[in-house]
Amino acid sequence: MNITSALRLGLAKVFAYSLLSLFLIPLAAYLFTGYAQRDEDTQFITRIGQRIDAEKGMPAAEKQARKDFYRANPPSRVCSNPAAEVQEYREAVCERYGELWQFNLVRKASLWTLVAGVVLLAAVLGLGALAFVDRKMQYTSFVTGWHLTTWSSAASLVVQGALAVWLSFWLTAFFFQKYSPKLIIFVGIAVAIGVLMAIKSIFTRVQLHNGVDGELVAEADAPILWKRIRHMAERLKTEPPKHIVAGIDANFFVTEAPLTVGNRQLTGRTLFVSIPLLRLLDQQEADAVLGHELAHLRGGDTKSSALLGPKISQYDHYRHAMRTGGLSAVVSPLLDMYRMIFEVALARESREREFKADRIAARLISPNAIAQSLVKIAAYAQYRSKIEHELFGQNRRHDAALGIASYVAQGLPPYAASADFLSEMKTANVPHPFDSHPAMTERMRAVGVNLPESAYGAIVVRQPASTWAQQILTADAIEQRMWGAYEQAFAADHERSLAYRYEPATDEERALVLQYFPPVVFALKGSDTVTVSIDGISTSADGTTMFWDAVKALEFKESSFGNALVVTHPEKNALGLGAKTSKIKLAGLKKEKDDFNATVGHYWQRHQIMRAHQTEG
Repeated sequence: MNITSALRLGLAKVFAYSLLSLFLIPLAAYLFTGYAQRDEDTQFITRIGQRIDAEKGMPAAEKQARKDFYRANPPSRVCSNPAAEVQEYREAVCERYGELWQFNLVRKASLWTLVAGVVLLAAVLGLGALAFVDRKMQYTSFVTGWHLTTWSSAASLVVQGALAVWLSFWLTAFFFQKYSPKLIIFVGIAVAIGVLMAIKSIFTRVQLHNGVDGELVAEADAPILWKRIRHMAERLKTEPPKHIVAGIDANFFVTEAPLTVGNRQLTGRTLFVSIPLLRLLDQQEADAVLGHELAHLRGGDTKSSALLGPKISQYDHYRHAMRTGGLSAVVSPLLDMYRMIFEVALARESREREFKADRIAARLISPNAIAQSLVKIAAYAQYRSKIEHELFGQNRRHDAALGIASYVAQGLPPYAASADFLSEMKTANVPHPFDSHPAMTERMRAVGVNLPESAYGAIVVRQPASTWAQQILTADAIEQRMWGAYEQAFAADHERSLAYRYEPATDEERALVLQYFPPVVFALKGSDTVTVSIDGISTSADGTTMFWDAVKALEFKESSFGNALVVTHPEKNALGLGAKTSKIKLAGLKKEKDDFNATVGHYWQRHQIMRAHQTEG
């Protein structure tokens, strides 16, 4: 498989970060203890040599023998020396929990942590390599790697956290003869929170909600289509789908994972069909697509995905928790590296599955039907995405009934004849919710069809004589309901985006923005208030407003004398003053400080997005 340069760079970066996360702290502890012990050994031998030399009446030979003994048995070695002749010496300098005992323990712990890190890294790389062997090994290797990396990352956090706390005391104590209790407490608390987060995340189970927008198609509503699908499944020697779900998404797929449709949970094999695409494809082209999906069922692709999907979701949840859990982020690079390696393996497997399913469908129906269906589906998906992007980018409100389906149906033929069409189709993919499909042209070549690009437009505009959508009695009603709900949600999302884009410049625009960003008032000391609005932050005490354009950065400062919001301005004299910063006093704001900070951040973000939109426009 050809891995892109971006992916290679990503793997190199995450591998480097993994090395740092595994080895930086234990290596620092190992090197520091080694340096400190050598320094202490040197000082001890110098001091003991001076004492021996000062002994009066001791023969020179005995003095030399004693000095040689201590040189051969410095304090750093004697604690691990069980010999009887050093017992008294060992008991004198190796007091349990004493300084020498600690340095010996930490040196051993850091060394074994480094060894464990090497073993863990090798195991992760080995398990990642197994994922490339075959599909069965993918599941086994991922589950094994999942347990190994989650538990080992938690263990690593405990050990490295303990080393970090120890270093936070001894580094400053050794080099500067003083230590910072605040630093030690801060590191200790951060480690404790990180460990608790890791352990909690291991035992947290993710609730999966595999929902799809669509409606069930009963056999009575499409008897001929059901019969055709069962016939193709019989020819492929695989069990047919238990459910057919119809919707308006621009794709087809099959799954054996539990699927939520409306308020109903479906189990077993489910086939999703797109009504808009079934109207575009003739029956033979649609048969090729359906045969491709049935081939996934026959090959065990959907069963494998149903088993592996929940495990991957659980693992991703743990990775996210580690990355956002404070100090626990130091162990996340190893988790990310394993996930990235596995993603490469899954992508390669996905490509092979798609080519295999295409070849099966080509034999079942015809290679040309596969190629033509790919062109039509890719064209529809590209153009629909283009239309929706243009509609969403408009700076005027839309009615709930947008008529996206009509826009696409009427505009697809002119689009297929446009100059943009061929350039966009060269890199087009056929959309799919679960797999990363190969490029359309690669899939056509894999089934032995080499359609000239000049033929794409004619294929797209060719009207089918008969379609499977005509054989679904409920198709019109399903499509009407689905488009109605989709366009209503689209218009609502678009309106919400306008609240971020508008300055506002008119009363109508202001009314819309205020609908989503009304002024929010917070009580301060006495009868004073602070108000956060789309204009800025104003306080009743002085009656002034800090306008958002005068804000470059914000920092909430807590103090026993009263909280305040420190505002950094884009430039001096932003408020007619010479200062680069100013304060908004918030005396009395205590319990609501989190809500206040969240509101300020939200409204300031809106202002920044609005200004950026104006610049782009």
